[in-house]
Amino acid sequence: MKTPTVNKVLFGGYVVLTVGVLVGALLFPQVRALSYAPLREWVLPRPAPIVVSVLYSTEKAEWLTAAVARFEATHPLHEGRPIQLELEKMGSREMYLEVLEGTRQPDLISPASMLQISILQELSVGRYGAPVVNRADTTTCRPVLTSPVVLVAWKERAEVLWGQTPGDRLWVRLQEALVDPRGWEAYGRPEWGYIKFGHTNPLKSNGGFQTILLMSYDYFDKTEGLTAAEILSDREYQAWLIAFEGTISKFGDSTGTYMEEIVAYGPSLYDFVSVYEATAIEQAANARGRYGELQVYYPPATSLSDHPFCVVQAEWVRPENAVAAQRFLDFLTGRTAQELALSHGFRPVDPAIPLDQPGSPFLQYAANGLRINLPPEVEVPDGNTLNTLLEFWARNIER
Repeated sequence: MKTPTVNKVLFGGYVVLTVGVLVGALLFPQVRALSYAPLREWVLPRPAPIVVSVLYSTEKAEWLTAAVARFEATHPLHEGRPIQLELEKMGSREMYLEVLEGTRQPDLISPASMLQISILQELSVGRYGAPVVNRADTTTCRPVLTSPVVLVAWKERAEVLWGQTPGDRLWVRLQEALVDPRGWEAYGRPEWGYIKFGHTNPLKSNGGFQTILLMSYDYFDKTEGLTAAEILSDREYQAWLIAFEGTISKFGDSTGTYMEEIVAYGPSLYDFVSVYEATAIEQAANARGRYGELQVYYPPATSLSDHPFCVVQAEWVRPENAVAAQRFLDFLTGRTAQELALSHGFRPVDPAIPLDQPGSPFLQYAANGLRINLPPEVEVPDGNTLNTLLEFWARNIER
């Protein structure tokens, strides 16, 4: 029996279409998904992945690892090519310096704070005539998580020092107590010895950088408008900050280490430490029942580690890598990754995710001082002022 002509036509059309799709998939990766899957995988070479290089600060490593796994589970593609992430942890200051020098050439960077993005933007304009990041472009550069700077202290000792609350000049009052050579004797507790405070090295850690920024704002009794001229010309401020920092025995590299040490060694090592809220949450369960009660105190004005992810605008970033990097950034600000943020002790940037939902650490540790509503945030100064503050610290305090 002869095959009907119409069937021959249909079969011929199918063959032509199949071959056409296969040829198209060879020439254009975005057509690959249209071809017949078993034949496609046998005939066609796998398209080369788009490898997105990401530098990120260490504080968010656990959350980012979980978020990356969720992103990869979606099998993300750009023009038919799979998106592959290549992650590297790095200190925030080291990160922007290496990008500025070109010794690291990532597609996407995420320091702990916009402080570093501001500095990199200004320095790169001065060096290359154009910024390698643009904090004003929220399409390619925006915060993904937030965590404010807090003081963690042994509650008994904090209440001896300032009562139930530290008031609106926390840093000024703490400096007065620390520089008093009588230590705790001045507060009727000589058996406690010296008053001990710690924060990280601001040249190596964003937490330390934010701490000296808050100290400086509190000294000038304001929350905005800090200038390089004030840092360089106000001798009383300089003496105040040098004396404050002179009471600290060592400046570590990681806020996580400080929180671990105050929990492990108790008030024999520290009475107060300046850390991220998320770091305090991470160690809250471990602190219970050790040396008394640890309490979280919020400065009257705070500085947020807002963990921006910014696509680098440099000649080494290929157009397809920039698009793929932005795809990942969009995922990180989406619902899935934002819900993960809360479970890791960070504040989501998505306002639709409530902090008071069941299981939230902000409810679980409310008795330890954690609170949902934050004090006002200080203004992020321009890059020149931030650089001046770091340079003053490096010249006069670093040891």
